[in-house]
Amino acid sequence: MNDSQLTSLVKDMTLHEKVGQLVQLATPFFKGASDKGQITGPMQEMGLSHEDIENTGSVLGASGAKETIAIQRKHLEDNRLGIPLLFMSDIVHGFRTIFPVPLAIGCSWDLDLAEKSAALAAKEAAVSGGHVTFAPMVDLSREPRWGRGMESTGEDTYLNSGFARSFVRGFQGDLQQDAYKVASCVKHFAAYGAPEGGRDYNTVDMSEWMLRESYLPAYKAALDEGCEMVMTAFNILNGIPSTGNKWLMRNLLRDEWNFDGVLISDWGAVKELLPHGVAQDEKEAALKTLRAGVDIEMMTSYYFKYTSELVEEGLLEESTIDEAVLRILRLKNKLGLFENPYREADETDEKTFILAPEHRNVARELAAKSVVLLKNEQALPLNNNNNIALVGPFANNTDILGPWSWGGSAEDTITLDTGMKHRLNTDHLLIAEGSGIETGTEQQLQEALQTASRADVIVAALGEHSDMSGEAGSRADIRLPEIQLELLKQLKSLGKPVIAVLFNGRPLDVREVIEHADAVLEAWYPGTEGGNAVADILFGDVNPSGKLSMSFPHSVGQVPVYYNQFNTGRPKDAPDAQIRFVSQYLDIPNEALFPFGYGLSYSTYHYSEMSLSTDHITPDEKLTVKVNVTNTSETSGEETVQLYIRDLVGDVVRPLKELKDFKKVTLKPGETTTVEFTIEESQLRYYHADLDYKSDAGEFEVFVGPNSRDIQSRKFKLGNV
Repeated sequence: MNDSQLTSLVKDMTLHEKVGQLVQLATPFFKGASDKGQITGPMQEMGLSHEDIENTGSVLGASGAKETIAIQRKHLEDNRLGIPLLFMSDIVHGFRTIFPVPLAIGCSWDLDLAEKSAALAAKEAAVSGGHVTFAPMVDLSREPRWGRGMESTGEDTYLNSGFARSFVRGFQGDLQQDAYKVASCVKHFAAYGAPEGGRDYNTVDMSEWMLRESYLPAYKAALDEGCEMVMTAFNILNGIPSTGNKWLMRNLLRDEWNFDGVLISDWGAVKELLPHGVAQDEKEAALKTLRAGVDIEMMTSYYFKYTSELVEEGLLEESTIDEAVLRILRLKNKLGLFENPYREADETDEKTFILAPEHRNVARELAAKSVVLLKNEQALPLNNNNNIALVGPFANNTDILGPWSWGGSAEDTITLDTGMKHRLNTDHLLIAEGSGIETGTEQQLQEALQTASRADVIVAALGEHSDMSGEAGSRADIRLPEIQLELLKQLKSLGKPVIAVLFNGRPLDVREVIEHADAVLEAWYPGTEGGNAVADILFGDVNPSGKLSMSFPHSVGQVPVYYNQFNTGRPKDAPDAQIRFVSQYLDIPNEALFPFGYGLSYSTYHYSEMSLSTDHITPDEKLTVKVNVTNTSETSGEETVQLYIRDLVGDVVRPLKELKDFKKVTLKPGETTTVEFTIEESQLRYYHADLDYKSDAGEFEVFVGPNSRDIQSRKFKLGNV
């Protein structure tokens, strides 16, 4: 259909039919659903009629070609104008083939492979009848207590923005040219990753300067890539719930950024304006949300109940409804649903594409690239001629997919013991659980110690249950559970090399792990091929190259801790700093235990001969930074070379360093390569006190190194701007 036909369709709709397009309901409401559309229990409380459901515009959570086709067919029979449904789901890091959680993908620093993973997830979703994925989540997170950080790619604006673009290209690409794509919905708008105390759904209070400087760019990057949808955040932002925040949605998103796609609430967020205390009743909640520009209400019925009244009373213009409906119809049209309402949903193609070997291979490669080696005292890689004890609650545990692992299943998941068995004679692998994730018995412990005593080396597979992170998975104590720490200490007392492998969804306080292990691998939740990928690293088939995209604190008392912090008026490391009266902790360092960008390898690298093409540039000139990187080991490896910049004097305070670029290089033993970066004036811009985005003439420092801490630097000046 062309746009004039869509406009005519809106004119042909009754107000009730229009409102229906603005409502999203879960799968059980619909005829043709696998549970036959029985509306019971809490769903009846929404007070919806069969006519309401027949006019509803989108479905949440339907899965599988058979079900989506059946629902769509019945809906088209009942809908007066034959307007097809949109099917939406949380395909966050895989559909059936589960890739590592996004925080882990961030640690790969591999934008191309991230894009490929999203493209494969989109293909599996498309043949299963999906049209929209609620991804990517680009909320910047400096808060390891917040469990939902596992959906983010970390603490850095530049890196998050790069991954936002990659995910949108992978999931969505060109919807009108590639039927194996799905529309992207970037979330959660805005600043959902900065809740007070790290507690989910909690207050966010920050200046507009900080919002624009650090938190908004990744959303904007996704939209610049063409992302079709935006989801509101649960949190309040500066006193106003995001779902009813007119400045955020109308002024910023619509007017300033010119976003004309579809804006959807998160689950039940419209009704949450009542407990937030900004709406006196359901009717006012609907009014505020519609005025703010939220096109689709997810899983509440206030639009159905009150929109007609609001229009009749003159509190809401019907043209506002028309605009929202047209945006939704345009998305359906881009997906080709008016011509082919079933799109690529096909049970035969499901069997061909879902969990295809190519998909599993990419999942394995990306999982291995996401693993971060935090410590290695010559304990890794393992020798497959040794007797190896695999001990711990994750030795044979399929709970390594992580939260939001949509259609992932235990039966498809490669556990760590299975991955190790693929490389090791079974006589050389000794397995014992040792403890559960949060509880254990003395018998389990003693059996593990007896098993480990017969081995040459011990691999301790430790971590969090997936319910301990993700949405509503906030934790105040971000150490491993005590039962696992005790197991690790007892294993260390045997006097054998101990390798700790961590499966978790957040940066942890790992001081005790570091103390009692000779090597530590941060594996995150690595996905369907996780056991194979971690085994690839353990045995040296793959050289670890992951770099942290989120800092690991010394203690939860430091939180938030992040690399691009600001100086105080009394910095601890100033040349004339006093002993006490500086900004510091008395009991721990200020800095992270493992900083942003950190990650070891089985190779070692030496950085030398850093140079600048000039020490003075103008806005029309560019500066070239060069550094030599040498592989000083006997193992080929991939290194991520990172470039940071500091503006030494600004209109407002500037971070001590900011990531501006990075490059991956693969080096053979003894090989040296010269890595080049280009700096131009646009990279030096920032938000001033008046929120003007520009650069200043003055002095800058540029840093290059393997992480945000271990760097070398040079200075240059920018001339008149």
